[in-house]
Amino acid sequence: MPDPIFLLEAFINGILLAGVLAILALGLNLIFGVIDIVWIAYLDLVMVGMYTVYWLVAAYRWPLWLAGAAGVGEVAMLGILVHLLIISPILNSPPINQLLATGGLLFFLQSAATLVWTTDHKSLQVPLRVLEYGGMFFSAARLIAFTGAIVVCLLLYLFLTRTYMGTAIRAVAQDREAMALMGADPRRVYVITSAIGGGLAGVAAVFLLLQYSVHPHFGNSFGPLTFMICVLGGLGNLVGAFVAAFILSEVISVGGVLLNTEYAYVIAFVIFIVAILVKPEGLLGRRE
Repeated sequence: MPDPIFLLEAFINGILLAGVLAILALGLNLIFGVIDIVWIAYLDLVMVGMYTVYWLVAAYRWPLWLAGAAGVGEVAMLGILVHLLIISPILNSPPINQLLATGGLLFFLQSAATLVWTTDHKSLQVPLRVLEYGGMFFSAARLIAFTGAIVVCLLLYLFLTRTYMGTAIRAVAQDREAMALMGADPRRVYVITSAIGGGLAGVAAVFLLLQYSVHPHFGNSFGPLTFMICVLGGLGNLVGAFVAAFILSEVISVGGVLLNTEYAYVIAFVIFIVAILVKPEGLLGRRE
């Protein structure tokens, strides 16, 4: 049995990891809840954002905060382009066509990144300390990412609840017929939602780059876990995504100490399967 101090350290690290996972899931769930399409290539937009921030800092010596802001803006614009060029023409197509289109984008982005940047892993050397408290050690990068993630989630909540466009987005997510009653332009709502979803992917890219190296297939590392979180919480349910992110991150973090990381992922997947069998609509999803 591991030392209790190690378990507590793993538990806290699980909480810190959940912040970034929550941002990934919130962006993907927001897009699905409003536009009703799952962006298979969502994590590859994150990868593009990570490369942008990396090169701006490593090659052009931009300050990290400025490079991060540029990366967020770039991925937000990329989200708009994805909607206008790929999603909008197939909105009324069968779901399989939508999945194939976004899946094709995934392979395009991965192949283009491999061609341009090769498969080498690139890390941003940010001089951040490892914090020690009570015999436990925590990454300052992960703590910064968690704090930033909470701030971004609060800003998203305020936008969705305190602004006209945010109210329109929530109305569409809950009841598409309410859009006409709100007097909102569907195309405008979809474009703004895609921009916000892309912006959240850009924010996640900045926080992930502080902790991990980037490579063309980075999306394959976090993609399955992000989709599990979205489905477990309930597709389109933002609160559910937040809760599911904390549950699965704790299972992986604490399970990695009790057993090992590979077994922890297996346990997380088993919990996911059982939960979906018991509650197919997700933990906080609504039955149709």
